[in-house]
Amino acid sequence: MELLKSVVGRKILMAITGQMMVLFVIVHLLGNSSIFIGPNGINSYAEHLHSLGPIVWIFRLVMLTLVLVHGIFGIIVSLENSAATPSNYALKNRKRATFSSETMIWTGLLIAIFVTYHILHFTARVMPDIVLSTDAKDRFDVFKMVTISFSLPAIVAIYVGAMIVLFLHLKHGIQSFFQTMGWNNDRSLPVISRVGQVLAVIFLLGYSSIPVLILAQFIK
Repeated sequence: MELLKSVVGRKILMAITGQMMVLFVIVHLLGNSSIFIGPNGINSYAEHLHSLGPIVWIFRLVMLTLVLVHGIFGIIVSLENSAATPSNYALKNRKRATFSSETMIWTGLLIAIFVTYHILHFTARVMPDIVLSTDAKDRFDVFKMVTISFSLPAIVAIYVGAMIVLFLHLKHGIQSFFQTMGWNNDRSLPVISRVGQVLAVIFLLGYSSIPVLILAQFIK
């Protein structure tokens, strides 16, 4: 485990696990977007996932491992950076820093809290607003469960707020990945930064549109 013995190695591991989770965010958004097709769209998608059986649980365990590794090493690297950075160098860094880069550890912790809530909400289905029923094809009615939950303004506010936090985290995180891997230079950095910002906006609008449109009764 030589990779873990250096600060650079820990940063690389954190960057790689972070980008693997970005790929999950993309796939998850595509799956969730099946709700725009209607009840049959998302219920068919959910039934297909359920039919995969153990594969889904293996995937969930892999994702949990990625989250833990990314979170633990994110905290370690942040503490190491704070302890090792000279005051004059830190002052120069702050001048170049953005709100997203300055709050990475806090937005990461908030995302972890939200993911826990989200799992309890729509995976474990233990929240009081959850409605358990089946549709006309005797499939679990995910569409009804989601639309009833997102008809409550407080729950919509939680999800939209979490997506704003995700936006802030990825706005800097995607660019930081390329910087950590040494895949950028003075010419490519502005482009990479812009791509990261655009992807972060797409995730914000894509994920937030579902609860907002349900609350506004455009999806019902």
